[in-house]
Amino acid sequence: MGGPACGDGVGRAAAVDFAAVFAALPTAYLLMSPDLTIREANQAYLDLLGRTREELIGRYVFDAFPPAPETLDADGVNPLQTSFERARDTGLPDHMPLFRYEVLDQGTGRPVSRAWSLISAPVLDESGVTQLVLQRVEDVSEYLAERERLAENRADGSWARLDGLEADLFARTQELRAVLASREAATRRLAAMAQVVLQLAAAERVADVTDILAGAGLAAIGADGGAIALRDDDRGVVHLTLTPSLGERAQRRFGTVRLDSRLPAAWVARTGETVVHGSQAEAEAWTAEMGEVIEQSGQRSWIVVPLATGGRLLGSLLAGWAVERTFTADEVDLVQAFAAQCAQALDRLRTLALERRSAERSRQLAEQLQRSMLSEPFQPDHCQIAVRYLPATGAGQVGGDWYDAFLQTDGAVSLVIGDVVGHDVAAAASMGQLRSLLRGIAVAGSPGPAQVLDTLDTTIAQLGLATYATVGVGRLEQTAEEVARGVTRLRWASAGHPDPVVLDELGRLVDVPGAAGRLMLGVDRTSTRGEIVLALPRGATVLLYTDGLVERPGSDLDVGAERLDRAAVELAHLPLDELCDQLLDRLVEGRPTDDVALVAVRLHRQDRPRPAEAGPSRVPEAVTEPGGHP
Repeated sequence: MGGPACGDGVGRAAAVDFAAVFAALPTAYLLMSPDLTIREANQAYLDLLGRTREELIGRYVFDAFPPAPETLDADGVNPLQTSFERARDTGLPDHMPLFRYEVLDQGTGRPVSRAWSLISAPVLDESGVTQLVLQRVEDVSEYLAERERLAENRADGSWARLDGLEADLFARTQELRAVLASREAATRRLAAMAQVVLQLAAAERVADVTDILAGAGLAAIGADGGAIALRDDDRGVVHLTLTPSLGERAQRRFGTVRLDSRLPAAWVARTGETVVHGSQAEAEAWTAEMGEVIEQSGQRSWIVVPLATGGRLLGSLLAGWAVERTFTADEVDLVQAFAAQCAQALDRLRTLALERRSAERSRQLAEQLQRSMLSEPFQPDHCQIAVRYLPATGAGQVGGDWYDAFLQTDGAVSLVIGDVVGHDVAAAASMGQLRSLLRGIAVAGSPGPAQVLDTLDTTIAQLGLATYATVGVGRLEQTAEEVARGVTRLRWASAGHPDPVVLDELGRLVDVPGAAGRLMLGVDRTSTRGEIVLALPRGATVLLYTDGLVERPGSDLDVGAERLDRAAVELAHLPLDELCDQLLDRLVEGRPTDDVALVAVRLHRQDRPRPAEAGPSRVPEAVTEPGGHP
């Protein structure tokens, strides 16, 4: 059987629809979950029982079909339930040669006794655990009714005719047994294929698909070994992954094959045609290289089918047998059906890999864009400023959080913390716009924090920026008299942002009352915001943060804020940079699910030498000294 067996290999494999096959089976089948809840029934089953899918799907089977008292055994046990459970628990098919049950006659509306021959077959997962129970129902009522009628007429002396009919019935029974055996084998193949489909749907890597081929896949198609060959069009080759049964030597020798090769793995991947070799002679007649393939792999007959989906050829699937044999059309169809399922899984994995790479590139771009605008802060002469930023873990989940610190023209220090709604490149771009606008507003006339936020909100609306953000603005300011006394005032306003954590010189929490008017930016351009003012002594610490530091899935935001307060108090004695690092270690487990931005400020103590991290003793030109004159 050398050469292509099927000219339409791609179309035939892609056309297999197991749901349609199940629905069209002429024999009645019922599919149940392990707890015997009905999951599906084909049309033959519905016709046999006179029921509809709506009446059955989702119901416990013995609620849908309550057993009649006469069907129970001497101990009151339902033998049909026992059969279901035995198949489920043993992982083996269970037979009930004869079972009587009453069904509703659709013509008369009366119950009619029927005789059934039943087989219950388990559908196993890769670890051998039953996932579904498949029941096949064969109606043998007519055979039994005929035999009983003849037995009643024995008194009329028609023994010869009865013997003949019984002999005929025996012959029919033998035929029925053969048919049932064939259908049982088909049931096992259907159950095995159902297992394969379940496993392929859960595959997360290409290696998983190959592992399924080496396990449940070979069992489903009855092969001794196999391989998956995937096209690499950039290099003009196909890469083969062989099942362990074919040996490491075969994998090393045929792991990569040129796409233009005559070997079936490459030829089928290139043309989409199916190749069947029933013997070594046929294989070598196809190409002499098959002699080495057979020697290395130990497989003497082959079915090679395309892996195709959506009109695209992904590669080929090889199924091998250790003995020479003649393949039926059904066997070729089964391998093609398996290949169709593999192709769908591989295409899904390929698409998922592309999406992940694209998302990762987007995440990296957003992170680079964001980091480019999050520069190291300047250091004033009367305080130290430390900043930290952690991007979110998820691909593309960065871009919204930012911090800033700069001098205003009157010598005050502005501190900014913000969080733009969204986590992508667009959010990073919006963040850059808001950061620049806020800086420009803040250094023009040295407005207070509330005025900065209100002006920024109006500017957002005027420029038509479709963005929303929470922002907190703090301003460290001093008069000349306050400079002499070592006191700094923190003026604070918020547009929907969490208030800062403030610690005094002894590391104790300072109460921060909420300011009025806290609506986030981008909602109402006419909204106004209030301010609060706190007097801070030398040695005080201020922490501004975004909600990624305290927010956890499934946990209340207030709980996270309380954790931050406790940690800040416990770590207040540490140098500022170490305090920031320890806070992140305690509150963020690994990389966060949301961006984290943190600004920490510590006022230098008056009773200690000026620390090395202190900034310049003079402010830049055109900036007023605190409490003095330009």
